[in-house]
Amino acid sequence: MSPTVAVVAHRKKTLGAGLDRLRVLVSEQDVGDLLWYEVPKSRKARKKVRDALRRGADLVFVWGGDGMVQRCADAMATSGVPMAILPAGTANLFAGNLGIPADLEEAVHIGFHGRREKLDLGLLNGEHFAVMAGAGFEAEMIADADGQAKRRLGRLSYVKAAVRHVGGPLVPMKIKVDGVTWFDGEASCLLLGNVGTIAGGIEAFDDARPDDGWLEVGVSTAKGPVQWARVLGKMATGRSEESPFVRITRARTVSARFGSPLMYELDGGEREATTRLKAKAVPGALTVCLPETIEGS
Repeated sequence: MSPTVAVVAHRKKTLGAGLDRLRVLVSEQDVGDLLWYEVPKSRKARKKVRDALRRGADLVFVWGGDGMVQRCADAMATSGVPMAILPAGTANLFAGNLGIPADLEEAVHIGFHGRREKLDLGLLNGEHFAVMAGAGFEAEMIADADGQAKRRLGRLSYVKAAVRHVGGPLVPMKIKVDGVTWFDGEASCLLLGNVGTIAGGIEAFDDARPDDGWLEVGVSTAKGPVQWARVLGKMATGRSEESPFVRITRARTVSARFGSPLMYELDGGEREATTRLKAKAVPGALTVCLPETIEGS
């Protein structure tokens, strides 16, 4: 029996010859029912995905960037239905970490013919994320880089935003990992990672894998342009934990309290400021279509 295939697309994002070409490529395959949804904003995607699952979708193509993938992953978590990523956004970190190219024909091929793997997600304050989440400096930087500047400048927008925020104050943080106090002091940001490469193409977590059942946890005490330059330099040339302004560990569960409200983000989408975060790893929560393993690699 031919599968029911759903496409959930952010209509403002572009890839290859566009959504019309995608419709042709999907229709050329052995498809039963085709469920087609277009949304103007990623936050409207969750409802469409849930509708597709209710209607029996066997495969869901997600067209957009990391924010779109995050909203869809939140709805698809633990469903067992495979997600095929079509990296049409400005930031496609999840796709990049998984080796999914920004090539429409190839990404569609992977969706139909690639291998299916169960990958981890993080769950932060009730929402799943695929790449990373953070609070403090990093979240403010991402929020500042959003909008027209990010579309126009790409990764450079993150650099420009970072320069504007490096002078921010340190905030009291108490962070527990797996129920034990791990950090209690002043810090500029808290990072939680499911993969290694995060916003702006920074390799923050050298040993991260999206299938190991862990969340990577990092906290930075860097303040001002000189210290942040040293942190970013170490990330670029060595290992992140070698910086004197960075602590890194891994955990199944993480809880944090802040001395003042901090904005936080999930996969590049900012959320309202809070004084508390509660997170955990959700092993094997999302089934993803991945490129076939290359022999000899």
